[in-house]
Amino acid sequence: MPPVVTLDDLTAMMAADEHHRYEISPEGVVSIMPPPGYAHAIIATRLMVWLAQGGIPADRIAQAVGLRILGRNGGVGGRIPDLVVWSKPQSDGVWLPVDDVLLVVEIVSPGSEGVDTVTKRSEYAAAGIPQYWMIEQDPAQTVTMHHLDGDKYAVRATMPLAWVLNTGLAEHDLG
Repeated sequence: MPPVVTLDDLTAMMAADEHHRYEISPEGVVSIMPPPGYAHAIIATRLMVWLAQGGIPADRIAQAVGLRILGRNGGVGGRIPDLVVWSKPQSDGVWLPVDDVLLVVEIVSPGSEGVDTVTKRSEYAAAGIPQYWMIEQDPAQTVTMHHLDGDKYAVRATMPLAWVLNTGLAEHDLG
């Protein structure tokens, strides 16, 4: 691994190792994760179907796409949220800008709790992403909805995924 890892380096690592996800914080900390499990993928799929059925066009929703995250101190990182919703379609690329992102979703996996609940929440807030939802893999599949309040997220609601899937997008500022 080079002494300073760039997003181009990360892209090359991912191409050489399709069995892991590679992310880098704006401070240069590289994370290597195994691919999500089946339960994780089903949660993402259920939420994606709900978003599409609610009227968000398919070209504005994506699973596991890279986002270019600018840090508060000028560093550039790359995160791969489990689900992203944009206000308009994006050009093709590996690390997309966050300018048009409305929502990022992270499904918490064993071992990712700290990164998902603290690190990514802070990075996504610093990037100005309006909403950040975290979904636990507990029996209720608890969704914690964060909305940007100034330069930090505030918890707007916490509820089971089944309840979210029985609501409309407008109730969550997505419609």
